[in-house]
Amino acid sequence: MAWQLTGDVNAYLAAAGGFLRANAAQNTIQLTASETVRIEGASAFGLADPLFGWWAAPDGAVGAAFLHTPPFPIVLTVMPPAGALPALAAILADQGRQLPGVNAAPETGAAFAAAWTERTGQPAHVGMRMRLYRLGRLLPPDPPPPGGPRTASAADRDLMLAWLDAFHDEAGPAGPRESEQVVDNRLGFGGLTLWEHEGTLVSLASRTRTVAGQARVGPVYTPPEHRGRGFGAGATAAVTQAALDDGADVVVLFTDLANPTSNTLYQRLGYLAVTDWAVLRFATPGP
Repeated sequence: MAWQLTGDVNAYLAAAGGFLRANAAQNTIQLTASETVRIEGASAFGLADPLFGWWAAPDGAVGAAFLHTPPFPIVLTVMPPAGALPALAAILADQGRQLPGVNAAPETGAAFAAAWTERTGQPAHVGMRMRLYRLGRLLPPDPPPPGGPRTASAADRDLMLAWLDAFHDEAGPAGPRESEQVVDNRLGFGGLTLWEHEGTLVSLASRTRTVAGQARVGPVYTPPEHRGRGFGAGATAAVTQAALDDGADVVVLFTDLANPTSNTLYQRLGYLAVTDWAVLRFATPGP
């Protein structure tokens, strides 16, 4: 068994797409990110150097996959076969690949981080602990918050950028900002849902394209002055329904485990916990 690496997203999807789609919820990041690169090109996430790979048996069966779209962490599938993670760390380190971190299930991420640290000397620390949720049955707020949803348009772009920057600032130093990429990508297919009350925009919920029958909700943001009235719940329910209307059979989202409010909210809306997830950050080696 060995890793196969490519910068060609179409070759990656041809080889590993079936493996990823077989567990679409847990592989949501790889599916949606690779689809974004396929549609928008290699620079879709800011730097034109994406790298994809899969671990293949002699008979061609895929047992693991990864995706790296700089400047973001490498994303790994759950529980690769024994020996796959040290082998991948060795290959990427020997190529001089710069990794800011790893985004994966906790056990997988910790195993890769240990192999990367051993190979490069870069220590790892936890950047964020998350939980992946999958929609069971949508339970919209009852009664609904005042106002109603609408799809964002190009005229809303500047406000959406400001809100996503504010979302990033509140979330903390979890990685590079992607506000422009998210807004421009999602405006293109109607993936930004706004909640409007008495002529004022009060909340935002976004979603990815539907890929392999699944879509992912997030980010969701309500400015501080509009919180506590249920607007975020209304927007989240609306964007979830939009994903279902767009053909998604599976709708997922990630939450920050340090934020009990959002974890409680999404469960009230019908989301069920699937698995924990984590982003580990790699620091510069010391002297």
